[in-house]
Amino acid sequence: MRLSASQRQLLEKASATYAGQIHQAKEYLESRGLSLEDAKSVGLGLVNEPVPGHEQFRGRLAIPYITPTGVVDIRFRAVGPQEPKYLGLAGAKLRMYNTKALFTAGDAIGVCEGEIDAITLTLKVGIPAIGIPGANAWKPHYRKLLQDFERIYVFADGDQSGQDFARHLAKELFGVVNLAMPEGEDVNSMFLAHGKEYFLEKVKV
Repeated sequence: MRLSASQRQLLEKASATYAGQIHQAKEYLESRGLSLEDAKSVGLGLVNEPVPGHEQFRGRLAIPYITPTGVVDIRFRAVGPQEPKYLGLAGAKLRMYNTKALFTAGDAIGVCEGEIDAITLTLKVGIPAIGIPGANAWKPHYRKLLQDFERIYVFADGDQSGQDFARHLAKELFGVVNLAMPEGEDVNSMFLAHGKEYFLEKVKV
């Protein structure tokens, strides 16, 4: 669904408002191995003072989905024990995260299931990566976006849904290399435990 000019303006305003509050999430970011500078580079924010209509997202991390045309969506992630872990705007559909990687990657690109994982791979490891939240979020046109890459490294979560995700991509695309995380782990947790060298060794496979 194409966004109207007013919808885009509201998304841009909300994203800028929350980005201005990101310093209040410094402790959480550090727990994920990210700095304030990392967060600012991808527009992350914190919903401390929500814009009208976003009151239900108070206290959550605001993750803007930014394309060459601007902010097209915002997802809200819990930074504590809140449930559910993720909330989205009314009527919004799941999208590919960090589409910028499609243009900055060379002949290889990373694919993972979460935004924080995509940020970790891109900024902390140096592997441009997109985020697709599971096989159910796959859309037919993604195949065209990824078909020109020689290698597609799939860093799936270490669980059943992650295995399903990796298998689904292997059926859809050529050049898929399944680099699934160990059981119970994801990209960010493995980065925190082992650093970027863990991933750089895996992509040599």
